[in-house]
Amino acid sequence: MISIREYAKSVWFSVEFLSRIFVTILEVKRRRVRLDAGTEMLEIDGSQKSGSGTILRLSVALAGILGEPLHIFNIRKKRDPPGLRPQHLEAVHAAAKLCNAKVKGAFLGSEELWFEPNRIEGGEIQAEIGTAGSIPMLIMTVLPLCAFAHKPINLHISKGGTDVRNSPTTNYLKYVLLPILELMGLKASIEVHKYGYYPKGMGEVTLKVYPCEKLHPIKLEIFGKIEEVGGISVCTYLADRKVAERQAQEAERLLRARGYNPEIKVINDFSNPLQKGSSLVLWVKTDHDAFIGGDAIGEIGKTSETIAHEAVANLLIEVDAEATVDVHLADLLIPYIAFADGESSYLVRSMTDHLETNIWLTSKILGTEFKVETSHNGLFKVSKM
Repeated sequence: MISIREYAKSVWFSVEFLSRIFVTILEVKRRRVRLDAGTEMLEIDGSQKSGSGTILRLSVALAGILGEPLHIFNIRKKRDPPGLRPQHLEAVHAAAKLCNAKVKGAFLGSEELWFEPNRIEGGEIQAEIGTAGSIPMLIMTVLPLCAFAHKPINLHISKGGTDVRNSPTTNYLKYVLLPILELMGLKASIEVHKYGYYPKGMGEVTLKVYPCEKLHPIKLEIFGKIEEVGGISVCTYLADRKVAERQAQEAERLLRARGYNPEIKVINDFSNPLQKGSSLVLWVKTDHDAFIGGDAIGEIGKTSETIAHEAVANLLIEVDAEATVDVHLADLLIPYIAFADGESSYLVRSMTDHLETNIWLTSKILGTEFKVETSHNGLFKVSKM
C-alpha cells in the first residue's frame, strides 16, 4: 500500500512533468506576433542564414505540423531573382491542400507569405508546377506534413522537372531518402510516370505516404562494412545513343577500379517525347545502416562518361570520409529527427548552408535542441538531444 509521502511525491512529479511540457510549449511560441483577432503567428525572416527556398519549405512544413499560422517575409532574399518561383508557389499550394490552409501572398515573385493551416487531412492531392521546376523540392516540402496526416496521401505532381539543377533527383529521394525514413517508421513510395528535364519539364510523379503514429530515432555513428553498391541510370529518348548504358558502364568501371561490385539498373525511358535528358543516381548501404547517395544529371554538351564521373565522385567523397549520411541527406533528415521520439545522431562530412539553416530554423520554431561536434576523424556529428 502506497504511503502518503510516496503518493505526494508521485503527484509532485506529475505536476512537475506537466509544467515542463507547458514551458516547452511556451518556448515553441516565442518569436511570434499577435494578429488583430488575437491569433499568435510564427514570424520568419527568409533572408537569414542561406536566404534560400529551404527556409520557405521547412517553415511551411513545421507550421503545418504545429497547426500554427506563419508569416514569412524576405522569401529567397539571397537568390536571384528573389521571391517565389513556380516550384515554390506550387509547393505552398500543395501544402495548403494537405492541411486546408488559408494562404495570402502566394503569387510568382512574392517575397512575403501568410500561411494559416488547419488539420492535416491527406487523401488525394493534385499539384501542377507548369515549368521544369523541381518536383523533388515540392516533395521535400510536403513529405514532413504527410507523416502526420490523418489518412494516407496520394499526391500526383505533374508538369515539373524530375531531374534538374540545384536539386536532388527524384530517384535520389526514392532510393536514398525514403529507405532511411522507413527505418524511422515512415512508409512512402515514389512512382515516376514521366521523367522531366530542363527546360521543358513535363515530368510526372506520384508520391504515396502512409502516416505513422510516431517517428523512431536513428543512431548512425559507425560507417561499418559496405553491403550494397547500387544505382539507377536513366535516359529519356536517348536510347539510340546508348546514354543510359554508357553512364552505367563508366560508373561500374570506376567503382570496380576501387574494389566495389556495383549493380546499376539501366532504364531506357520513352515517357516524355517533349524533353530528352538523363540522370544517374548511385548509393552505398552498410551493415550499420549508413546510407550514402550521389547523383548527376545530363546536360547539352556533357558526355555520358562525364555524368558517370560526376556521380561517382559525389559518392566516393562521402564513402572515403566514412560519413554515415551524405551532405544532402543530412539536411533533409533534420525535421524528421526533430519529431522523432528520443535522441538521434549521424556523421556528416561537411556542414553545408542548408544543414546549418535547417538546424537553426527547426530549433527556432520547435525549440528542439541540436548539438554539432567534430568527431575524431574530422566528421561532424549532428545530434538531436
